[in-house]
Amino acid sequence: MTNSNMNITRRQALSGLGGVSALALLPACKQLGIDGPSGGEFAALEPDAALEKIGYEMLAHEPGRATGLGVDTGDYAAWRGTFGAPGLQGRADYAATLERLREGARDYPKDGLTPDQLTSFEVVESAFAKALEGFALPYGDVAVGSWRNAPYVVIQNVGAYIDMPRAMGSSQPLSNEQDVEYYLSRLGEIPAVLDGEIERMQEARAMGVVPPDFLLDKAIGQMESSLAAAADGTAYTGDLAANLEKAGLPADAVDGAKAIVTGDIAAALERQLEELKIQRAEADSDPGIWSQPQGEEYYAWATSASTTTSLSPDEIHEQGLEELAELHGQMDPILKEIGFTQGTVGERMQALSQDPRYKFAEGDPGREEIFAFIDERIEWIKAQMPRAFNELVDPNMEVRRIPINEEPGAPGAYGGAGSKDGSIPGRFWINLRTTDLHRKYDLADLTYHEAIPGHVWEGEYSNRLPLIRSILAFGAFSEGWALYGEQLADELGAYDDFKVGRLGYLQSLAFRACRLVVDTGLHSKRWSRDSARQFFVERNGSKFEEVVGEVDRYCSWPGQACSYKIGHSEIVRQRARAEAELGEAYDFKAFNTAVILGGNSPLDVVAKNVDRYIAGARG
Repeated sequence: MTNSNMNITRRQALSGLGGVSALALLPACKQLGIDGPSGGEFAALEPDAALEKIGYEMLAHEPGRATGLGVDTGDYAAWRGTFGAPGLQGRADYAATLERLREGARDYPKDGLTPDQLTSFEVVESAFAKALEGFALPYGDVAVGSWRNAPYVVIQNVGAYIDMPRAMGSSQPLSNEQDVEYYLSRLGEIPAVLDGEIERMQEARAMGVVPPDFLLDKAIGQMESSLAAAADGTAYTGDLAANLEKAGLPADAVDGAKAIVTGDIAAALERQLEELKIQRAEADSDPGIWSQPQGEEYYAWATSASTTTSLSPDEIHEQGLEELAELHGQMDPILKEIGFTQGTVGERMQALSQDPRYKFAEGDPGREEIFAFIDERIEWIKAQMPRAFNELVDPNMEVRRIPINEEPGAPGAYGGAGSKDGSIPGRFWINLRTTDLHRKYDLADLTYHEAIPGHVWEGEYSNRLPLIRSILAFGAFSEGWALYGEQLADELGAYDDFKVGRLGYLQSLAFRACRLVVDTGLHSKRWSRDSARQFFVERNGSKFEEVVGEVDRYCSWPGQACSYKIGHSEIVRQRARAEAELGEAYDFKAFNTAVILGGNSPLDVVAKNVDRYIAGARG
């Protein structure tokens, strides 16, 4: 494409989009036999080729995910111009493909497979079977091989109105003129994605599924902000001119992009806002999924999907209470040692949180202080990794502020690895709507969780695995590993000279134990929203400002909060088993390396990986 035709109009972009949606996936799919009617073709392929085929067949339904992984190149480059089929039909097509892929993985001949190959087929079958259970439910979003299962298609922390600006701004490549065409093509497809969500929202509402009013109030406010940004042309295009200039590309496409954003995208956001307001008029204030049609069934599936176990809500609730008591038992003597002797552990942690020595400055000066603090902790923990692992990675990563319009509905932080090809860095996103969200005694621990040796570190290892293993992720492992990463930092001496920092680490673990109690309390035991908040504040000393958004997040992601501590406790249990069975042959670094090289897996597969480590260590 030359400069003379870079000025693409909205109509031209949409015309090009139609071709991409209908045809661009076909060449790559035909090469792999993706359009075949059955899973029988897998048996004729070598194991690694079969796994590769499964990965690309899955990504054909999520080409945006392929971009995030950096695998939409070569024969798959046209995927950069589409998000795939939206709405109810897209959901049905995806489910049909998953069923065929699950059968193919289940029936693939297992004789002669390496342990890693066998693990990969087991992971595929487990992940797709659990996702298909979710697709069989009459409503909700199913995160295939990911963590964000949600009963409400659009709410304060779910929906294309949140996801698309972030993806287009941080993951969509813009390195050549063809990429610009793909950018405009995807941009032109967003209205159809938004309308597909409306179709599903209306279907759910017709069966009586309406989110609670307080979540809708947040979503409406955020939608109005998104609509305003689209209407004035700043959404999606704010950094576009700078990015084009940085890549040495003409800026003509900015006008075409703004026409799409201010026209069809803004109109679709208006339609979503109208639907949210209709829902708000019908909503009640019940926070738990129990109040929705088939709510108990949905929650049973959601907890099993998030924990990769068969634990019941009652069992999860009791485990949370027991682990909370044990962790508070470790915190009590430290609090007494530093002079906090009166009251419960929660009350004393509340008092500690008000100590000005551990607060960051307000406003932008405090935000700069927070970024400097995080950078220093990342440098320290990087230097410790040779003491904890036999095989090392060197993550390409960056620390970024969560976009301001997302901050009200977002957690305190989140993080993850970059793309499989390394072109997109791993990111640690920090919520800075107020610096009062963070304390100097808990920010180090948060850094270890989200960055190294937590999410960014673990993701680098998963990116080395076959494509399908890089795609499939299990919250119980990824979040459990991130908590284990916090534990590793403590064991490596992070708090040897800062006892108050160790309190922050223990409170972090206790916070996750509270999540087991609160999530099951909300969705199974019919707790109120206020009771859930007060449990955190009174029992664990959590900051009220922090838990307001936390509790609302659990209301829109039932079961997800249970994954963290269940996963961590299982990894710790497996380590204790390895130590007990191996005795002097146990090696700290070898165990950590074996678990992380085994990749992101359901917890029963993690146990099998530890079995192999034990067998190998015995010789």
